[in-house]
Amino acid sequence: MNNIGFQIKNRKRKIDSRIVASFKSLPVANVSDCMNRLFAGGSNIRPIHDSTEVIAGAALTVRTRPGDNLVLHHAIDIAEPGDIIVVDAGGDQTNAMMGEIMAALAIKKGVAGIIINGAIRDAAEIRRMGLPLFATGVSHRGPYKDGPGEINTPICIDGMVIEAGDLILADGDGVLSVSIDHAEAILAAAQAKYAAEQVEIAAIEDGSVDRSWVVNALKARGCVFE
Repeated sequence: MNNIGFQIKNRKRKIDSRIVASFKSLPVANVSDCMNRLFAGGSNIRPIHDSTEVIAGAALTVRTRPGDNLVLHHAIDIAEPGDIIVVDAGGDQTNAMMGEIMAALAIKKGVAGIIINGAIRDAAEIRRMGLPLFATGVSHRGPYKDGPGEINTPICIDGMVIEAGDLILADGDGVLSVSIDHAEAILAAAQAKYAAEQVEIAAIEDGSVDRSWVVNALKARGCVFE
């Protein structure tokens, strides 16, 4: 039987919780810079909730056809505490993929956040509930529950490939996936970048910052001053 497009898989591995905790103190932009600025979940996916704190957790991936949330329901049921459910619903905003009932279920399961390449509804109530939720938009039109769909298979959002168990980061600047295999090296680089930025901010505040690099860069690129 061909089950491609309608299958539920188990995660083979999952980002270590200690690494997840370390990333929570870093802005997503710093991590993105340390990945050569090539990876992102798309500028259309924005926070629905009010907080802009960094959320971090292991990806539980969901692929579904636009407007249908049957497999998303199951993903919430099998989610582990600290997971971030990432849903590729094709970016369609015709029908909402979830609302306050599913948000309540996710909170009860201890889900760290939900990211949807698609729409949600009951936005005001979800904000009140406090579930970290990112989506491309809001629609009052509800979803269907027929399938097909997949859980824990690779998904791709705006060119960013996400494997089940990868590290997911998100804050007010957007969404980023970090491969399990590269997470420790990227963590070290991002921590160093964050520390360097704090030194620069302190120098700005005390007036000792050196901005000569700007003029030097202009001259090196052939800029003419008159």
